[in-house]
Amino acid sequence: MKSHMVLLLFLVSFFSVFPAPSESMVRHYKFNVVMKNTTRLCSSKPIVTVNGRYPGPTIYAREDDTLLIKVVNHVKYNISIHWHGVRQVRTGWADGPAYITQCPIQPGQVYTYNYTLTGQRGTLWWHAHILWLRATVYGAIVILPKRGVPYPFPKPDHEKVIVLGEWWKSDTENIINEALKSGLAPNVSDAHMINGHPGPVKNCPSQGYKLSVENGKTYLLRLVNAALNEELFFKVAGHIFTVVEVDAVYVKPFKIDTVLIAPGQTTNVLLTASKSAGKYLVTASPFMDAPIAVDNVTATATVHYAGTLSSSPTTVTLPPPQNATSIANNFTKSLRSLNSKKYPALVPTTIDHHLFFTVGLGLNPCPTCKAGNGSRVVASINNVTFIMPKTALLPAHYFNVSGVFTTDFPKNPPHVFNYSGGSVTNMATETGTRLYKLPYNATVQLVLQDTGVIAPENHPIHLHGFNFFEVGRGLGNFNSKKDPNNFNLVDPVERNTVGVPSGGWVVIRFRADNPGVWFMHCHLEVHTTWGLKMAFLVENGKGPNQSILPPPKDLPKC
Repeated sequence: MKSHMVLLLFLVSFFSVFPAPSESMVRHYKFNVVMKNTTRLCSSKPIVTVNGRYPGPTIYAREDDTLLIKVVNHVKYNISIHWHGVRQVRTGWADGPAYITQCPIQPGQVYTYNYTLTGQRGTLWWHAHILWLRATVYGAIVILPKRGVPYPFPKPDHEKVIVLGEWWKSDTENIINEALKSGLAPNVSDAHMINGHPGPVKNCPSQGYKLSVENGKTYLLRLVNAALNEELFFKVAGHIFTVVEVDAVYVKPFKIDTVLIAPGQTTNVLLTASKSAGKYLVTASPFMDAPIAVDNVTATATVHYAGTLSSSPTTVTLPPPQNATSIANNFTKSLRSLNSKKYPALVPTTIDHHLFFTVGLGLNPCPTCKAGNGSRVVASINNVTFIMPKTALLPAHYFNVSGVFTTDFPKNPPHVFNYSGGSVTNMATETGTRLYKLPYNATVQLVLQDTGVIAPENHPIHLHGFNFFEVGRGLGNFNSKKDPNNFNLVDPVERNTVGVPSGGWVVIRFRADNPGVWFMHCHLEVHTTWGLKMAFLVENGKGPNQSILPPPKDLPKC
């Protein structure tokens, strides 16, 4: 009896010091939002940063951990931070888009984001979700599997975070404000970035990021596209990637030499250092297959093998042509959910709400827009240009505040026309703060159809609060009679941000099992600014476990 007692006491003390492997942790981070004078492209400017770092700090956690991230605003701008791709089950208060789920954190104020990474593992990211501050306020989120749970692919020897971005020599807030005044598109960026560095560019011998590797070792590269307005191709000279995950969901592994990654998306790839030595060029370059201006400066970095002299020549590679639709499609069409017993693809097969949303541009009158000849370029979903409210939508919903929004967002386009084809006579849009209401647990099929109004364009659409399955995509106009016959309902890719092809359509399905107000918008920042956004209001279900939690005490006020 005594020996049993001793053993019991030992076990109690052991597990109090070393918690059981399945036990989740609470992890604390502090984000000081501060200005930092920063030099890139041989010129300096003050930028908004987290903790003085650009890119910002990486958050590390494990599946089912809880994060408490205290954000202190030391700058002149209002700020809010979005944890992109985190499901935020019942914790919409921590989602972060300003005026959607919270009022922004005002200068001198503090807010603690409190949320749990329920059932998620992989690479996600965080960024400012107000104005154009995410140009420099961003970083990765690395969610490791629970302790003792392996990756469903060969274990890499090392892991590296690689965040792609854009850089303007001018102040980005001035750039978008000037554009809004003129009614025209803002200036494109001056360079692309790989982990905050452009590599050498014309007239400036800039530093490039160096990825140090050893022969025979395998590296898990966690790629994030934090660029504001550009889809990017990513490749490494002389090396092939094995793609294993997108948007923190495992995929059936496949080999490819060029990754396509849209703003908002993440992609995990395995890179085996198969060469004996040398330096190999890494490129991040824009993909744009529509007649729209982009920043055509390729960002470069190097994969540097151990034992290679820095003076030795670099093996180069050419980035894909800017309009290489076939290379983009080759990547996108290879994506399939792992759909294993442990990681099933739970695709809704019966649908409660069939929605059809057009996404595209328009022109509205603007008497003060001299440069735009009295018009301003806008963007819309189902011809509704979303107007941001003066107070936040989620608190307005939770506390039944009237007059902030309506729930009459159209489920179909108000006018039927040849969406992807020729021009329309009237390019004007309606304006409003209109939401679409969904009952708890409703299943949704949403057709996202690009329009050719002004110009067709690839739109990376991001849905907050949910993952969804991409069950089909195609060019031209969606045909509701024929196209569903080709849907993949077995192992479609599951993600949180999907590229609607230029002049085409994509169909997604999801289950509305997360109560709250959830933003859906184009992740090209210029289109979000112009109004290509809306929100779903998902009602509470039965009982507390299907209802949104009460707001935190420190939720910012408008």
